[in-house]
Parts: sequence; C-alpha cells; structure tokens
Amino acid sequence: MGTTGKTPPPLVYSCSGCSNAAQMANTVAIWLDRAGTAEMSCIAGVGGDVRSLVRVAQSGRPIVGLDGCRLHCVRSCLQRHGVDPSIHVTLSDLGVRKRYHQDPDPAEARTVFEHVSARLREELGEVEEVSSETA
Repeated sequence: MGTTGKTPPPLVYSCSGCSNAAQMANTVAIWLDRAGTAEMSCIAGVGGDVRSLVRVAQSGRPIVGLDGCRLHCVRSCLQRHGVDPSIHVTLSDLGVRKRYHQDPDPAEARTVFEHVSARLREELGEVEEVSSETA
C-alpha cells in the first residue's frame, strides 16, 4: 500500500492448496486485498524461509490467517517464525466441505468473505465495511 501516513491494513495469508476449500481461502484473501481491507502477502514465502517475506510477517502488523481445512498450513507456517495470527479462520469450521478436483462455490465464498470482514471489523475495529461485489 502507499505511504500516505495511514496505518497499513492487516496482512492476510491464505491457503492455496489443491482443494475447493483451499482455493476459496485464496479467493477470499484476494477479495480482501483488492477491497483494501487487508494486504495479501505470500505464505509460501514465509514457509520457504524467504527472509524479506518472513520480516513482513514478523513486522507486528495484525495478521489474518485463512486456512481451508484443519491441517492449518497457514497457521503452522506463521508459527514456525514465532508469529500468531490476530484472526485465524478455518473454512471447514464454517461448514465448507473440502473437495478435491472441484472449484469453490462462489456463493459460499461470498458468505466466508462476509464472515471474515465482520470479524475484522469486530476484532480490529478499523476496517471499512465492504462487499465482495466491489472486491
């Protein structure tokens, strides 16, 4: 994001594995990023020990972690570097059924996006209300 003197938005890290739930987590993170609600960063880089990306994760900014399932790959990658997400959402806990070789359901993705956006507003209090329609 730019250097306008504003507090930078929270970081968002998402799963992006091979299931519909993983790709839904990634889609929601992209929508949050495009809406300006959060800034997406690279969990593969954190997990792969890329120094510049680990520094971003360790910067002290609030972090939203989006995991597709209970394997919690995002949370594990962050915790390897001493970072706990401020907000952690597991899509399977929201009723998203993990399926291989299927795309995520767009309506279900919108519901997850709205859930995560509401948690951001409630728990961090600084996020504008946005819709996936504008994301």
